[in-house]
Amino acid sequence: MNFSEVFKLSSLLCKFSPDGKYLASCVQYRLVVRDVNTLQILQLYTCLDQIQHIEWSADSLFILCAMYKRGLVQVWSLEQPEWHCKIDEGSAGLVASCWSPDGRHILNTTEFHLRITVWSLCTKSVSYIKYPKACLQGITFTRDGRYMALAERRDCKDYVSIFVCSDWQLLRHFDTDTQDLTGIEWAPNGCVLAVWDTCLEYKILLYSLDGRLLSTYSAYEWSLGIKSVAWSPSSQFLAVGSYDGKVRILNHVTWKMITEFGHPATINDPKIVVYKEAEKSPQLGLGCLSFPPRRAGAGPLPSSESKSCPSACGLEVDWGLNCTVGREGAASVTEYEPWRPGSDSGSSEGMDVFQRNTFPWVALRVGLEAGGAPERCLRLEARF
Repeated sequence: MNFSEVFKLSSLLCKFSPDGKYLASCVQYRLVVRDVNTLQILQLYTCLDQIQHIEWSADSLFILCAMYKRGLVQVWSLEQPEWHCKIDEGSAGLVASCWSPDGRHILNTTEFHLRITVWSLCTKSVSYIKYPKACLQGITFTRDGRYMALAERRDCKDYVSIFVCSDWQLLRHFDTDTQDLTGIEWAPNGCVLAVWDTCLEYKILLYSLDGRLLSTYSAYEWSLGIKSVAWSPSSQFLAVGSYDGKVRILNHVTWKMITEFGHPATINDPKIVVYKEAEKSPQLGLGCLSFPPRRAGAGPLPSSESKSCPSACGLEVDWGLNCTVGREGAASVTEYEPWRPGSDSGSSEGMDVFQRNTFPWVALRVGLEAGGAPERCLRLEARF
């Protein structure tokens, strides 16, 4: 494995372009764009203040730099380096900035979430959307980029508005049966919108594109509820991770649970394959000591051996085929359907991977060695 020289970086602001050709990094108020293959500097831009957020457009032609302290956003072009754009929100302030799917509009959220300002780079027009709700996932776009769903809060009640991204006209506006809406997520086919309530109540609602309530699902009451939600790429299944340490799978026909999977503290099932990361150190000569002390290496664990984990604090779920395991057992996957991993955010011990080919699913547990270096990751390609 070859490593490049060390480059300066500020606030961990470093992102690859969507097409994989460029690498953008920030050093204080400077934006550096490099070629991925050669790491040579292609463009060097100077902003008006220290950069706090960067984001590529979907077509990798533009990149925005947000300076929240000054309420400024500067946009740079890779094709035309002399072209640039500056957006000043003025006294309204700025707390968030993102691209629209077409890469030609910028959505700025003002302080106290008073409004969202939509700026067009093509026509220089400005649109305003009032009452955006300050929540973890309050805005979501369909995969084809045609529609945007926005969570709103008006008169102490939650609403969802659906906009057409081509002209930002309001398509639908409806209220939701939630106490404190936490997140919204479109299905990949853009036909169903999942809305879930605060973590204090287990409730998830499914709405159609025209605002009709299709179904409501609640697994239990009087306990902490939903932690995360993930659609399968085919939109046929919805995985819901909750604070009770379980993942429940809903089907798209009846919106009922078809199966559930746990993240137990111990594993006793002989059918489960258990892998554990092992850190190996080179052999040292006499009189040489390693620091820190070398731990005993560990290989695959027998499936019949129990493995203890800390108590669950909620499950993160996602769908895919190849999974990576890193800090705190967080999982990220490529978009294939046969595999669904779930990781316990309260445990750094690992994650579970379940196979969907047949029910009940085949499970594969990946364990991280306690005290291991957090920057290390392990990639598994499981084959059965």
